[in-house]
Amino acid sequence: MLQRIQTVYLLMVILLTGLLPFWLNLWFDAQGNEIFARNEILISIAFYASAVLALIAILLFKNRKNQFVLNRLNMILNLFLLGFFVYRSLNLSGETSVSEKGIGMLIPVFSIVFLVLANRAIKKDEDLVKSVDRLR
Repeated sequence: MLQRIQTVYLLMVILLTGLLPFWLNLWFDAQGNEIFARNEILISIAFYASAVLALIAILLFKNRKNQFVLNRLNMILNLFLLGFFVYRSLNLSGETSVSEKGIGMLIPVFSIVFLVLANRAIKKDEDLVKSVDRLR
């Protein structure tokens, strides 16, 4: 059902990964220009893929096991994004003219938190259905 709490968590992931990276800067380059996700094509594709995976997970509300697996794949994608941002931030600090990190680098962290919360709620629903099946 669409009114479950994991739907709210997945909607938060859609908002975080589908909209915020294009409004919040990811980092500043050496000249002081803001770099957004729309400036880097691979990063924007990864953010859009994360939003699409969350949307598909919402639509799979009848199949909780596939929803759980899709959220895990989304977590892995966000971990790759986070790893890229950590790698990028470590390289930024070694430049001759110091660049700054933006708040947009934290988006995968918040996305992973909401995906974990959604998976907990899905697991809770699955356990409830299994316990009701045992009573029949």
